[in-house]
Order: sequence, then structure tokens, then C-alpha cells
Amino acid sequence: MAAREPSRFLSRALPRASVPSIRPQGFLSRRNVSDEAPSRRLSDHLSELESASSLSTPVPESAAQSFDPVARAKARKTQLPRGRPILRPPSGADLRRNRRRGHHESVLRSHAAWLHASPESTPSPRMGRQLPYHKNRVLRGPRGGDVLRLLRKPIKFNNIPEIERITIHSYVNKAATENSSWLHVAGIAVQAISNVRVETFKSKTSVANWGIVPGRDSVAVKAELYGENMYHFLGKLVDVVLPRIKDWEGVKGTSGDSSGNITFGMEPENVALFPEIEVNYDMYPPKMIPGCHITLHTSARTDKDARLLLSAMGIPFYGKIVN
Repeated sequence: MAAREPSRFLSRALPRASVPSIRPQGFLSRRNVSDEAPSRRLSDHLSELESASSLSTPVPESAAQSFDPVARAKARKTQLPRGRPILRPPSGADLRRNRRRGHHESVLRSHAAWLHASPESTPSPRMGRQLPYHKNRVLRGPRGGDVLRLLRKPIKFNNIPEIERITIHSYVNKAATENSSWLHVAGIAVQAISNVRVETFKSKTSVANWGIVPGRDSVAVKAELYGENMYHFLGKLVDVVLPRIKDWEGVKGTSGDSSGNITFGMEPENVALFPEIEVNYDMYPPKMIPGCHITLHTSARTDKDARLLLSAMGIPFYGKIVN
């Protein structure tokens, strides 16, 4: 064992000794700035620069006298905005993505565009007048009512149903019979839950029992929600308010106008469940908190497609389904 020990160290030292050293050659080939190698002088570089600055050039006297800001403003074809532009600093809501919008873009759009038949397949032709039963018979009249409904087109990537806007409407009959404080509370409550300034409307029809005369008193408020406010309100409605309503089955299956718009109502005690009202509940008189009707306007052509979209968004339906 002792005899093998020197041979092991010798085998490690031999390859190291056989490698030629290149370090001295590297130091010999290096050139420093202090060497006498030919190089351009600093004065040669500075000679290429201009001696005068363009900023020091004086403005001609004729150009200064001919400048007329009033005539220049009148000759401008496109006028500048009159008011000062309102610049709103970005908030936390602008930097985060809405969950409902992201769910629709990443999941629902691909599911709604799913084709259940091959694009090359053609529907089987209907027999119609070719059957012997229809020979020498009068043509049947068109089905449906007097109002022509929207035609449903096959869903493709460019016409996938989506929510366009949400309308919140509240009718307060006591604003005409008692005083205007009922309308003020209704407007503040709707504006708080929608984050949109409300509009007031006067009655168009007369109601003898309530003493309402057309065009005399303002009895209703309405708010239209678009974009981020729309998805934010829908998220509060589905995640916070609707699950807390006791014995709430959902939206009736008969709700809809046959054009893709779904409407449902909320009682005053249900409107009080919104976080904006709960946090300042003492500001609203409990008896004056109004009920409201919520209309979801979709780009779908039929109530069936709109109901399918809202069901995927988290709004349940119950009862008989009317398409």
C-alpha cells in the first residue's frame, strides 16, 4: 500500500508539468495606453465638433413680429377641447382583471363556439310540398305572432353571445303621493350599488289609486352599466347578494323578451344586502330602501342562448323554460 502512494502522486504531477505555460506570452502581447503605439490625438476628435450651438442662434426679427397667436388659432381647422382634460390616476381596479370578464374570454367563448356537427355536413332537406299529402292543398300561413322576432344565426367566433349592458330600474310610487325624499333615497341607493349616476323619469301613464298624473312628478330612477362597472356589479350580485337571499330559487324560466334580454326583480330587503348599503346602513332609512328590476342585455338572438350564457355566469333558473 505504501509502494502505491508515490506512484499516485507522480501520475497527477506529470500531466501538469507537460502543459506549456501561455501566461508569460499573454503579458508580452498586451499593449497599454502609455505605450508609444501610434494613435489619434484628442485634438483630432474635437476638431470634428461644431464650435457654435444651434440653441444660441438668434430668432430673426421678422419672424418674431409676424407671429400672431390669435390668427393662428382662428386658422386652425380642428379646434382644441374647450375644457381642461380630466386625468384620473390609475387605481387598483384598473390594474387587475375582472374575474367575470376573464371567465367569459377564457372559458365561455370556446365552449359557446363548439360545433356539434362537421362544417362540411349539410342539413337534410325537408320534404315539404313534395309529399303526396300536400298535393292540391292551400299553403299554410306563417307561424308566430305579428311581431317578427330576431333570426338566430349559427354561433361562430364573431357572434358569440356576451353581456352588453345592465339596466337597474326602480319605480317609487310614494314619491308622487307623499314627498320627494323617497325618490332621493332610491337614487342614492341605486347609484351606490351601481357606481353610475342615475337618471330620473316622470310617469307616462296615470294611476288613479296612487294619484299619479302623467308628466307631473318624477317617480323612477334608472342606471345603465357598461364595461368594468357592469362586470363588477354582476360579480357582487352573483357572489355576495344572491347566495344570501333566503329561500331564493333563482330567476323564472319564463323571464325574457324573446330577444336575448332577461329581467328579474329584487325586493327592498334584498337590495339592502349589497355591500355598499350594508357598510352605510344608517344613512338609508330602512323603510325607504327601494326594490328594483335588473335587466341583463345580451347580444344573443334568443332567450335560450341568453339563459345559457347567464347560467354559465352563475345565475340559476327554475320552473318551466320558455324559449
